[in-house]
Amino acid sequence: MIRRIAAAVAASALATTLIAAPALADTSGSVKLSGTVSLTCTVAVTDAGASLNILSGSSSVQVGSVVENCNDGAGYTITVASANGGSLKSSATGAQPVAYTTNYDGTNGSGSSFTVTRSGAQFNKTATMSVTVPANAQAIAGSYSDTLTVTIAGK
Repeated sequence: MIRRIAAAVAASALATTLIAAPALADTSGSVKLSGTVSLTCTVAVTDAGASLNILSGSSSVQVGSVVENCNDGAGYTITVASANGGSLKSSATGAQPVAYTTNYDGTNGSGSSFTVTRSGAQFNKTATMSVTVPANAQAIAGSYSDTLTVTIAGK
């Protein structure tokens, strides 16, 4: 029985020593930091409300401006698409579509759509959009229109 008591006292003393002993610490350590930035590309399009002269023609009339923002380091593309395939159309009887050309920030395009390529990220890049309509003295009376849609996409 004395042996049991002595063993219990020794075990208790050992446990107290282990609990009371200071923990060993390293001299240095590290914390890993990380973060993620999501791809964000946006355009803010402002319609200038311009009116085009179909009879005598209109040359380089600014029809809108666009503020581009894209954080893709590889760049991005801007697509300018026409709802009417690059023509002003009228619902007036006998009216024929009037083709035009579009200039987006120095790049000319016509037809359904064209693309402008940017080689790197840009923030608050302002681009202008203008239209040239050739004179058509035989245009039928009526309202002519088209809609240009500007789309941005990261590479």
